[in-house]
Amino acid sequence: MTPTLLSATKSQQAFGRAVKVLPGGVNSPARACKSVGTEPVVIDRADGAYMWDVDANRYIDYVGSWGAMILGHRHPRVLEAIEDGLLSGTSFGAPCLPEIELAELVCKLMPSIEMVRMVNSGTEATMSAIRLARAFTKRSMILKFDGCYHGHADSFLVKAGSGLATLGIASSPGVPEELSKLTLSVAYNNLELVEQLFQKHDGQIAAVIVEPVVGNAGLILPADGYLEGLRDLCTKYGALLIFDEVMTGFRVALGGAQDRWKIKPDLTCLGKIIGGGLPVGAYGGRRDIMEMVAPQGQVYQAGTLSGNPLAMSAGLAQLKLLQIPQTYEQLDQRTNRLVEGLNELARRCPVPFQVSSVTGMVTVFFSKSKVTDFATAQLADTAVFSRFWQSMLAKGVYWPPSQFESAFVSLVHSRKDIDDTLSAFEESLEEAAS
Repeated sequence: MTPTLLSATKSQQAFGRAVKVLPGGVNSPARACKSVGTEPVVIDRADGAYMWDVDANRYIDYVGSWGAMILGHRHPRVLEAIEDGLLSGTSFGAPCLPEIELAELVCKLMPSIEMVRMVNSGTEATMSAIRLARAFTKRSMILKFDGCYHGHADSFLVKAGSGLATLGIASSPGVPEELSKLTLSVAYNNLELVEQLFQKHDGQIAAVIVEPVVGNAGLILPADGYLEGLRDLCTKYGALLIFDEVMTGFRVALGGAQDRWKIKPDLTCLGKIIGGGLPVGAYGGRRDIMEMVAPQGQVYQAGTLSGNPLAMSAGLAQLKLLQIPQTYEQLDQRTNRLVEGLNELARRCPVPFQVSSVTGMVTVFFSKSKVTDFATAQLADTAVFSRFWQSMLAKGVYWPPSQFESAFVSLVHSRKDIDDTLSAFEESLEEAAS
């Protein structure tokens, strides 16, 4: 594959301006590219499966706004919905039809959700779900899993993934120790450890919150029976089971991971795809729990831009398109083509790596060991990943700039895109090994 990176002059100039006015030059840590030893390119525009930076370099995009762009960038139907919405206004601070229609569709497609509250981000969704779980159970402690990232609310920054894993931060200054003590964190894929904590803190754990498929420590799949075991333990000990499906919701299946694995959580957190590329989040679940949310109940949560008409219209258009028959079969085919090519490279490449995948999501761990939890993910060679990433970028492939993130395949990645990616991957492996 011929390298497409011609120049980075304008990106360097733009980032030089950014570091003077934005912490680290970015508005979210994973974008900074610190863990891959370089500065980020600054994006100018995107279309379909591609992004162009301000120097006019084109990239095959496997970040896709961190999973939101399942239909690709600038899908005509999503743009049309946004344009129609603009004619009516950008924000009302009052009820609108698109938020009702999107809520109805979410409840229809995810049967565990009987009522839903729209918010503006995944962090808002998870933070609100935890508050609700504590109120419902009258308990204070929560249990999460090492390497799982549920946003940057204080309760979650304990052994978290995503940007914290990328930057090697175990927790975060500014989180009161008293609050950290209310968060238990345990290895993913180990039911015995979960039960031990339930027994040790009997009657104190309000909820177990989990990424049913871990995406924020790199992609880690649940072991057979693991999610079923979590459901059983939560029922046994009177805690709520919260699925953080901000990444997996409407990506790994139309009904999310809970549909794919046939598990019914008590609460679900959503984001990414339900905004069609605009900022959005949501949390929902059993009616008796959700009826505690204000103004119907006493658990307070509010947001001026929650249910924003543009975001609701974009998300509604995207979800309607995802209901077209064979959509997820097509996404599977695209993902499998990439994964099969990567596995073939792994069999003959001198650089050891493991491929982890599920519909629409892929991670390549530069490790000799199979990855089953955060501890085994951390055995990956981040120095090799850094050299690999820089080489991929120079060849026109925008892979997530962290060993501990998932790449996202969209419905518009063509066979040629994937074949070009595999060619770049092979060349980059050779360069990373040298």
